[in-house]
Amino acid sequence: MQLALLEQLNAERAARRGCILITDVTTGAQRLVREADPWADDPLHEELDRRFRSGKSGMIEDAADNRLFLGVEVPPPRILVIGAVHISQALAPIAAIAGFDVTIIDPRTAFATPERFPGTPLFAQWPDEVLGAEVTLDRYTALVAVTHDPKIDDFPLKSALEADCFYVGALGSRKTHATRVERLKDGLSSEQIDRIHAPIGLDIGAASPAEIAVAVMAQIIEDLRKSGRASAGVAREAAA
Repeated sequence: MQLALLEQLNAERAARRGCILITDVTTGAQRLVREADPWADDPLHEELDRRFRSGKSGMIEDAADNRLFLGVEVPPPRILVIGAVHISQALAPIAAIAGFDVTIIDPRTAFATPERFPGTPLFAQWPDEVLGAEVTLDRYTALVAVTHDPKIDDFPLKSALEADCFYVGALGSRKTHATRVERLKDGLSSEQIDRIHAPIGLDIGAASPAEIAVAVMAQIIEDLRKSGRASAGVAREAAA
């Protein structure tokens, strides 16, 4: 691989941006397609779109019968949970089993304790102190806001929509969400606000915190795998 190409590839990896390295296995010629590039006119655009969605590498033949290997590089998806509540306690291990990295943020130190979230990265700080400084939002991040407190939830919700996170969900009734929408209108478009899943989670009749966590996890996976909004990164375990 040419040094310049390797440097570009490493830069995309470091920035948690998706890219595909296309290698002609006969000639050895290579080129890099970054997810952010305007590749709609690329002769392989349909295959690129499919590969970015699946996160899977593989061999193809192009229209000229050239055999090409598409090496897909997408960052692992992760879940950022705002609120160290009972739902989060159930969601963290479920998400870990599914192969997602999980981080918890909650300024309420009575809830955000290592004893309640063993082995899970935890910030007992306000979200505006953590986001951008300790944790960066991106297209491969799902944000789950479950504190029910607008002072804690609103900033990360707005930040997640601005960062184009692949999933954004918030706990609360439809009435609560209607009030939330009014608050978020300042600075966000209707299209952006409409991306918030509220009430959060698939409608499976969940009642307990653990059941709600299952519904949220299922909705996150659905968005990741089916919606096509974000190019689906492959969870760590699935990629192994």
